[in-house]
Amino acid sequence: MPRVGPCLLALLALLTGCAPGRDLPPLAPVPPGPYRLGAGDELRIITVSDEALTGNFRVDGSGDIELPMLGRFHAGGASASGLGRALAVALRKARLERDPSVAVEVVRYRPVFVLGEVNKPGGFPYQPGMTVLSAVALAGGFTYRAVTRDAEVMRTGPHGAVAAKASSASALEPGDVVTIFERRY
Repeated sequence: MPRVGPCLLALLALLTGCAPGRDLPPLAPVPPGPYRLGAGDELRIITVSDEALTGNFRVDGSGDIELPMLGRFHAGGASASGLGRALAVALRKARLERDPSVAVEVVRYRPVFVLGEVNKPGGFPYQPGMTVLSAVALAGGFTYRAVTRDAEVMRTGPHGAVAAKASSASALEPGDVVTIFERRY
């Protein structure tokens, strides 16, 4: 086996130290459980016994939706089924329905944004099961200067936005901002 010279080892260490995103913590996995609603999601709410309470509603920046006869209702952080149960309770309390049956589904998720070394950066509709690589595909693929193994993902959580290092197979959440690094060598 040939001996690797000290200059080659030093060069390898130097190049590894220049890798973009090397100082970022790893991206936390997407938590198990139902999807949590957030600002920008569009919901379809179906109230079986009352057409006036059925329709599409967008979750606003404060996590609320505006409903006929009920007014502002907080949806942010709830699951779709949890919101349906909460709406049924509110309809009973307001004496608008005796035994309401409410279903909630997400019609459109808030977008994922892809920046950096992709051919068409921008915002793209989130799809359940989306990964960094599938988001890059929506953004027209990698440019010839792109680092294809790792990326930065900015995720906003309850304690603010956090940047983390992600692989191309990392799962994304709605609202994530993916930045594809440029190769430095």
